[in-house]
Amino acid sequence: MGIKKYNTDKSKALHQAATPYLLDGVGSSFHINSYRDYAVAMTHGKGSKLYDLDGNEYIDYVLGFGPMLLGHCPDAVDKAVKAQLEKGTHFSAPTEDMRRLAKRLTEIIPSAEVVSFQNSGTEVVMFALRLARAYTGKYKIVKFEGQYHGWSDEEKISIDADSVAELGERAHPNKIIHTKGQRLSSADDLIVLPWNDLACLEKTLQEQGREIAAVIMEPCMCDSGPILPKPDYLKGVRALTQAHGVLLIFDEVITGFRMALGGAQEYYGVTPDISTFAKAIASGYPMGMVAGKREIMECGIHASGTFNGNPVGVAAALATVEELSKPGVYQRFDTLAEQLAGGLRTLAEKYQLKLYLRHVGSIFILYFGFDEDVDDFRDWLQKADTPMYEKFVEGCEDYGVRLTDRRGRLYLSTAHTEEDIQRTLIVADQVLDEIVKGER
Repeated sequence: MGIKKYNTDKSKALHQAATPYLLDGVGSSFHINSYRDYAVAMTHGKGSKLYDLDGNEYIDYVLGFGPMLLGHCPDAVDKAVKAQLEKGTHFSAPTEDMRRLAKRLTEIIPSAEVVSFQNSGTEVVMFALRLARAYTGKYKIVKFEGQYHGWSDEEKISIDADSVAELGERAHPNKIIHTKGQRLSSADDLIVLPWNDLACLEKTLQEQGREIAAVIMEPCMCDSGPILPKPDYLKGVRALTQAHGVLLIFDEVITGFRMALGGAQEYYGVTPDISTFAKAIASGYPMGMVAGKREIMECGIHASGTFNGNPVGVAAALATVEELSKPGVYQRFDTLAEQLAGGLRTLAEKYQLKLYLRHVGSIFILYFGFDEDVDDFRDWLQKADTPMYEKFVEGCEDYGVRLTDRRGRLYLSTAHTEEDIQRTLIVADQVLDEIVKGER
């Protein structure tokens, strides 16, 4: 088709030069991919594009693993941050902008009567769990298979599996420890359940509700899959937790601001007791937030952290929320997602492939091996064609389209265009043609 494959030799050379001094040659394990022994290194980004050391241009659907909802270097955020830099970067004191941001967030997020600022997704979940335990006086937490809530010892339990057998019995799943150095006791207060199974949750709450402080979940399961909630599942969870005196925590680190301005709770019309946000809240600047009912947030647990409410992050968040509040932003995401889905669906028919395509707000879901909704992580493990997906991701990167490795989760930004979608479809056609012909 005449598309030139990218050369990334300079990225390879940088990786080899950095590895003696930098652990794994990267800043995060998220930067390591499954199909190449080095990560492509970038020099700069603008809008929907990233540029690597060799001068190659990429249409970016990774978007920093979610934060870059306005694209790279959005003018409004850059302007706000530059203005703040001239005033100072860190005061360890309240500011008027922090008050403005907190007030605005309580206006747009259904569960937010009071908010508290932290710096990352891992931190906000740690704080949310402590709040739930302090408020209820109970210590057990229900979490779900395949859902990721951070990388602290307690959070990184049963976030993934290689097979259904590894997950164990459905009624009593295994608590999977994922890394060396992780305390075996870190899972003692966790109850792991399959997601999207209301009967299983009801049975657990009936039997152990008096010991359970909270149920924590991604309202749309984005880290594995992604997997959509069944109709009325979230409403059912909300009703069950209320009936048993158990708090409901929505981890909106991924879904927050991406599915709707008020997050997945606005999108699905279900309001939790506590919510966590990070990633897209500040367009790439470190910022996280816990939001919840006043009586819970003010139960006596105070968030500590040197950089909490950092003025630069606050400035970025204010500008981000203002941009996302403009008319038509989320309708535009729907339009672009439908164009991408329509084009990929045509290609799936052309190459006789099973391809799963869905979108919720600016989160686009793409996976091979099935074309209908799956029930849960166990169902996904049995149906997903992961090798095919990884070949597709590698191929697209070779031709200038950057997708999320391993996970079938792509991100759209306000900077993406119809031209980006058309270019993406041309590359997808080339890559699928190579895969079907056995050239990959």
